[in-house]
Amino acid sequence: MKPLIVPKKLNPGDTVAFISLSGGRAGDPDMIKRYQTGKNRFEEIFGVKVVETPNALKGNTFIFEHPEKRAEDLHWALINPEVKGIICNMGGDDSYRVLPYLDENIIHDNPKILMGYSDIATWMCVFAHCGVRAYYGPNVLTPIAQPGSLDSYTEQAIRKVLFSNEIIGEVPCSEKYTQIEWRDIKPKKIKWTKNDGYFVLQGKGIHQGRLISLCGGPAQQIIGTKFFPDKDFFEDSIIVIEHGLPYGSHLAGLHCLRAFAAAGIFEKASAIITGKLDEGSRRTILQLVNEEVHRPDLPIFENVDFVHHTPMTILPTGALAQIDCDNKTFSILESGVM
Repeated sequence: MKPLIVPKKLNPGDTVAFISLSGGRAGDPDMIKRYQTGKNRFEEIFGVKVVETPNALKGNTFIFEHPEKRAEDLHWALINPEVKGIICNMGGDDSYRVLPYLDENIIHDNPKILMGYSDIATWMCVFAHCGVRAYYGPNVLTPIAQPGSLDSYTEQAIRKVLFSNEIIGEVPCSEKYTQIEWRDIKPKKIKWTKNDGYFVLQGKGIHQGRLISLCGGPAQQIIGTKFFPDKDFFEDSIIVIEHGLPYGSHLAGLHCLRAFAAAGIFEKASAIITGKLDEGSRRTILQLVNEEVHRPDLPIFENVDFVHHTPMTILPTGALAQIDCDNKTFSILESGVM
């Protein structure tokens, strides 16, 4: 993996822009209150000022119909000298439609934190193509604006990865988790499940590699474009991949993995990291890795908190990471920011 430019850390007092790069629900009438909760919460907890990019709150219909405005918003936030970091309001399913309107030089010449997950996996690839680190982690509407309060696990991940230039170190598995909650409900009605800890689906020993996060369907949409990294980029990498739900059946998950396999990304990878899998998803990924890619030596490390649930950690693209299959630990061996 080629070295990526690492953005500067955030500090209290900085200005952070919230953006709708994918879905635009943050500006819809039934969601604006939740957005405001996330904005107020982020300002209060981290001591920053939040601004919206010019089109971020124009609603889902406008955002869908105007992918060029999403690109303009990203350019605006990157060029704006007051903005020190950018966080996505939500994921979605069509970031690929923004790519024809991008100015790659603006991304490369103005390296800033960009964070989000789900469809924002597309932007992990885009920023890597432009030579800049991006951050696979919380969106505004979920989990930052989740009902009740921001959970301590996610808060600490944000502090450690975005507000500190110290080595991130060991990333613990969360003690409990809950599914993404879109309803406006009382916190006591949220169902939390005790977490079982990390699980090694296959592999032994210690393995290191540089992180690259791919979320099934969204990243699959840009295979064949210049923005999807070539297979050499994935050499000695730890591929972080969510291939199952919420993107459909296990067959759809297998098709997604096969698309990645056809692109050659597993050939020289060091390891795979996944979120919590059900038995069907386990069978799917084992079939792909062992019987189709012929990599029974490739470790698969399960149940890392980057998927569509709360809480979430943050995974910086290109950061050197390590999995210890014997002791079931996951560590990031570098700082997330400068």
